[in-house]
Amino acid sequence: MNGALLRHTLRLQRTKLAIVSIALTVWGFLLPVIYARFGSQFTALMESGLLPEQFARFGGGDVFSLSGSIALGFIHPIAIILTSVFAVGFSASAVAGERQRGTLEVALARPISRRVLYLSLLAASFGFIAISIAALLAGSVSGATFAGVVDELAFGNLPLLWLNGVVLFGAFAAIALAASVSFDRFAPALGVTLGIVIVSYVLEVLGSLWPAAQFLQPYSLFHYLNAKAILNDAVAPFDMAVLTMVIVIAMVWALVVFPRRDLAAPS
Repeated sequence: MNGALLRHTLRLQRTKLAIVSIALTVWGFLLPVIYARFGSQFTALMESGLLPEQFARFGGGDVFSLSGSIALGFIHPIAIILTSVFAVGFSASAVAGERQRGTLEVALARPISRRVLYLSLLAASFGFIAISIAALLAGSVSGATFAGVVDELAFGNLPLLWLNGVVLFGAFAAIALAASVSFDRFAPALGVTLGIVIVSYVLEVLGSLWPAAQFLQPYSLFHYLNAKAILNDAVAPFDMAVLTMVIVIAMVWALVVFPRRDLAAPS
């Protein structure tokens, strides 16, 4: 890893990181407040049969408990889009975008190998994701405190939830960066990664809402982040192992493919 490159990347992305972190903090703040204000009403509606049973298990989250509301914050499209600014957008453009602009050769002209460049960019991606997930959780804790339900929160489980969230979106970042080093244009790298994220999300949500499609959920990477279970003291080492394996596979691909590529002049 190259410290100078890592610091330069962090400087370039600091404004975007601040905006994303603030947005995630606000989003994380809202869900516990909604649970505290309207959770009992939603529970009554569910028990009366006015709401379908599937409403209680949207992607593993709900508004009937504090842990469920925090889990819903993780799986909701708003959180996924915000976190994907770095997990998908930054990572997919990190190398392919430089190639498209014709500036990658300038970076590689310095005394830095392709593998070091890749590992530095991967470390930056994970750093951005770690800060983003921490902001989301900080917002959730703040919201629970504001709404007066923080006593329902198991603080000891938050680090594990943070780690699982980082590894999930880190898997998408590793895939995006592997795609980025494989293409000379940003659009194909972004398209491949977005396709994987969207398909994973659809499989997870479809399986959670439609019992007949539950067999599809294990094929989704989102299935390996069960925030509600983690907050309720359920440890899932298998989930972490699956996500870690995806990261390792993507890293091996990138570390093999990138150094062997011929970088033709941009057209």
